[in-house]
Amino acid sequence: MGYRTAKAFKEVKKIVSSEPILKLPDFRREIVLFTDASNKSLGACTTHEYTGVKHPVMYASKKLLPREQSYSMGERGIGNCVAVNKFHRYLYGKHFILESDHRPLEYLHASHSRNPRIMRRSLSLQPYRYTVRDIKGSDNVIADYLGRPTASNQLA
Repeated sequence: MGYRTAKAFKEVKKIVSSEPILKLPDFRREIVLFTDASNKSLGACTTHEYTGVKHPVMYASKKLLPREQSYSMGERGIGNCVAVNKFHRYLYGKHFILESDHRPLEYLHASHSRNPRIMRRSLSLQPYRYTVRDIKGSDNVIADYLGRPTASNQLA
């Protein structure tokens, strides 16, 4: 493990083991899904807000297959739709916010791409009610870390 990776791992361990602690899902509250893609993996985290603090509900990550690693950054970012399917039982039938530092997600449901991978991702999101919010990469810390190859959780 490199110095930066070790430092990031220690920081995430500190964050995950201190306030705000993982909470059980509360379906009366708005769900925010943070997603991020790196060159080798995807990361995601669902949260609820309690008294102005976002509390994580569930974390997940997925290592990309070698063929997926060769996709363009746009296709990898849109691959974060996999997280929506992973958290299906929490998101289906309820409006949620999808926050990512990957700007093309905002246009996914309105695009008419000729790329079959992008079209499949777009179609897989049609049953869900969501709003995409673009956030700064510095505000997407947990999903960014989970999207690193060193993260151990795996999206099914």
